[in-house]
Amino acid sequence: MSTTPLPSPTIALLQSSSLTMAVQQEVERAILAGEYAPGDKLNEAALALKLGVSRGPVREAFRMLDEAGLVRTEKNRGVFVRDIPLDEALEIFELRATMEELVGRRLAGTMTPAQQQEIESLVHAMEDAVKATDSHTYHLLNLQFHDRLVDMAGNRKLATIYRKLVKEISLFRRLNLAGRNVLPVSAHAHWEILEAIKSGNPDTAGRALFEHAMNSRTRTIENEEQRHGAESPSTPS
Repeated sequence: MSTTPLPSPTIALLQSSSLTMAVQQEVERAILAGEYAPGDKLNEAALALKLGVSRGPVREAFRMLDEAGLVRTEKNRGVFVRDIPLDEALEIFELRATMEELVGRRLAGTMTPAQQQEIESLVHAMEDAVKATDSHTYHLLNLQFHDRLVDMAGNRKLATIYRKLVKEISLFRRLNLAGRNVLPVSAHAHWEILEAIKSGNPDTAGRALFEHAMNSRTRTIENEEQRHGAESPSTPS
């Protein structure tokens, strides 16, 4: 009588690791895309059912997401999408600006024609999203634009730290693209960044990326002030 052989411990470990990574990537994608809001509770059983996996990979994926700063785990309460405090977000924007300045300075002397063409294609796609008033697609393209510049700069340690930080402020960056006439202005700013890099001047390229990130920081402050102003009760006359 034949029996189906059990997978070896090594294969079983690889399968478990692959499942965990797949779950982690899907939940991370959903958080960054805004499908889960800050403060939302993530249900382990529901996610396991939705993704067609056991609860083990989901539990391990939650642990990885906690380490990445995207969720927080509360004992006896569960796992929640992390809500980054404003003061912490502003600190991250400052770090991002400094890191992007370095990226601009490096790329001013190293960006190849093929890389320029790739970035130009991204900005054209951003302009298409503006014409379609598709803020969601624009947000994803905006993330990709900056991530590709960081990748092209060729500093792997910088890229790792940068990606961890920008994931934490993804919500703020998405909110910064809301509002009338914001997307056309943003798209134009990305053309200016590319032209600054193509100039070959490290100071010009670095300054363009630094100021772009700091402008995002300023918009974040303004958005928070407007939100709290709208939430405040009207003063009786």
